[in-house]
Amino acid sequence: MSFGTGLAKGLAVTFRAMTRRAVTQQYPEVQPALPPRSRGVIALFEENCTVCMLCARECPDWCIYIDSHKESLPAAAPGGRERSRNVLDRFAIDFALCMYCGICIEVCPFDALFWSPEFEYAETDIRELTHERDKLRDWMWTVPEPPPLDEAAEEPKELAAARKTADKLAAQHAEQQAEQPGRRPEDDA
Repeated sequence: MSFGTGLAKGLAVTFRAMTRRAVTQQYPEVQPALPPRSRGVIALFEENCTVCMLCARECPDWCIYIDSHKESLPAAAPGGRERSRNVLDRFAIDFALCMYCGICIEVCPFDALFWSPEFEYAETDIRELTHERDKLRDWMWTVPEPPPLDEAAEEPKELAAARKTADKLAAQHAEQQAEQPGRRPEDDA
């Protein structure tokens, strides 16, 4: 291949690119259309957090910081014993360390962590990328609704078992009502 053909091919590519319309988006003014359920940042639904620490233990980057204390609750019934529960004091994620793997979201047994499509959280100082629970809570309002369930999907075994138990209890209750003389089922309503 001679020098001239390579140059001609290169110029042909350049001229084709020059005649095409640019696809540049004016980002700050025009927000990009994100795909549904896109991963941006991790949002916290604080009411569901039981401070079980699974997310912090499973995080490969150790970027989740949780502090809590125990509170005593009075006995639920007279003569019962006091109970204690963990109360969340601090929940922070260092997004300078986070690799957005989503392990924390997957291991949370109480659905306290979610993916938010927010992606505009840049800071001028890397030390300010540790976001506390108030910021994580604010991002919770940007989490999209989950997709609807598939109508053809199989019912979860937990729901089937609960429905079976409820039907059995209803049948037992109906039998007890039928065995009582002079009592009509309409009286229960």
